[in-house]
Amino acid sequence: MRTALTDLLGVEHPIVGFNRSPAVVAAVTNAGGFGVLAASAYSPAELDAQLTWIEEQVEGKPYGVDLLVPSKFVAGDPSRLVESLRAQIPPSHIAFVHSLLDKYDIPVSPQVVDHSEVAAAITPAGAPALLDVAFRHPIALIANALGTPPPDLVTRAKEAGVVVASLVGKAQHAERQIEAGVDVLVAQGTEAGGHTGTIATMVLTPEIVDIAGDRPVLAAGGIADGRQMAAALALGAAGVWCGSVWLSSAEDVAVQAIKDKFLAATSGDTVRSPTRTGKPARQLRTAWHDEWDAPGSPEPLPLPLQLMLVEEAWQHIDAAAQAGHEGALKLESFFVGQVVGSFRDIRPAGEITRRMAADCERRIAELGGLLAAS
Repeated sequence: MRTALTDLLGVEHPIVGFNRSPAVVAAVTNAGGFGVLAASAYSPAELDAQLTWIEEQVEGKPYGVDLLVPSKFVAGDPSRLVESLRAQIPPSHIAFVHSLLDKYDIPVSPQVVDHSEVAAAITPAGAPALLDVAFRHPIALIANALGTPPPDLVTRAKEAGVVVASLVGKAQHAERQIEAGVDVLVAQGTEAGGHTGTIATMVLTPEIVDIAGDRPVLAAGGIADGRQMAAALALGAAGVWCGSVWLSSAEDVAVQAIKDKFLAATSGDTVRSPTRTGKPARQLRTAWHDEWDAPGSPEPLPLPLQLMLVEEAWQHIDAAAQAGHEGALKLESFFVGQVVGSFRDIRPAGEITRRMAADCERRIAELGGLLAAS
């Protein structure tokens, strides 16, 4: 299949696989798609190691990275960024999180890792360190998932011959991205997992296509099989940006407890909530969200303060849920889109990629047959 995206990136299938797991990224790329690593899940040193590992697996095939550099955020003193941000978290919020863990009897995990540096990187002051790492590697694309990319990101990418992509949730976002010099627009509908807006993919994609001119547009949100991919191409997209579907892959690093919950979920079991990061993000709805929505509960903090507030708590919850702890299983959640209702089993990411491409081609051929029959 040949589209503007496959020509631009030099790949076989117009399928972008976005995931925090390096093994998923490598598997998608090796299956003919284009893997993109969620770089903001790592510290600079960790990112360097993960990109090096990916390169060893893909042996010269193209891949990319995705950053979270929001246009709206809580700022801190760049000289002591983590400390400055932590000082802005109210004691009442800390007490609420502790009381929630106590209520569900969540045991303290002995393997907690301090991710403050990672959370602090989700600001313009913290992002340059990740950018420095990314541009030391032979990436083919860099994407920003929260707002217009900083000017220095675009400039550095252009100088290095790296494609710049950005996720948009409405027409106004696309107009700002075009002005900023973005090469690829990702029209992400509200069905998507993670940070997303309120407009559906079916409506949003053609709106962005009409604005984009000669820039390729990728459809995102609600795409997990070849039929949905074919629909995206019919809307004018040059390919698809998929995230949630890889959560049902064998290579994804999610604990088995959350994968089991995904397999049991329906498409109506997700919610857009700011309680994980501070910005609305679609995730599996659980008792965690019920507790934050209850009367008397505090309002979530802005990004990245909310992320810093709850990160350690989620490590305790994940560890306990993996061990079968009843309270933790009630709270256990993760970012996922409405396609979670279509998950039936856990499959290799490469198989998912190849099946999606083959089913898309078959569906397009079937549609052509309908036209010929008329």
